[in-house]
Amino acid sequence: MDAIDRSLVELLQGNARLSYAELARQVGLSAPAVHERVGKLENSGVIRAYRAEVDAEAVGRGVTALIGIVEDSGGDTDDVLETFRSMPEIESCYFMAGRESFLLKARVGTIAELEHLIVRLNRTPGVASTRTGIALSTKWENRPQPITPPTA
Repeated sequence: MDAIDRSLVELLQGNARLSYAELARQVGLSAPAVHERVGKLENSGVIRAYRAEVDAEAVGRGVTALIGIVEDSGGDTDDVLETFRSMPEIESCYFMAGRESFLLKARVGTIAELEHLIVRLNRTPGVASTRTGIALSTKWENRPQPITPPTA
């Protein structure tokens, strides 16, 4: 990635709905050249998706929980992950260093729904235990990170 690609990625992180003409104006290229560059960034996997950022509370998912998962030593990690993937309440899954193997970010509508999710997680073959924290509020999330050039 060169400096123009980094600029394009940063601009799209800020507003993925920018037109090729507007992107071109901001980076000093033609719209067709920007279209080609963005296509290459998509094909190479640098740009993985475009999404609408939705207010979780407005769509009935106002409870956010972070759930640490301790794996059972006899469990199959791939099976555990597939089970997590099938649960629509789980928004993110991170593989962790330390006692807990995974950290899940879940969004549900009510505390009762969170309780139901935790029970399902604890009944999952390969899960030894869970530890849950409930977010009281979200100050920010999904903040775009600057795309800095690699250090030599």
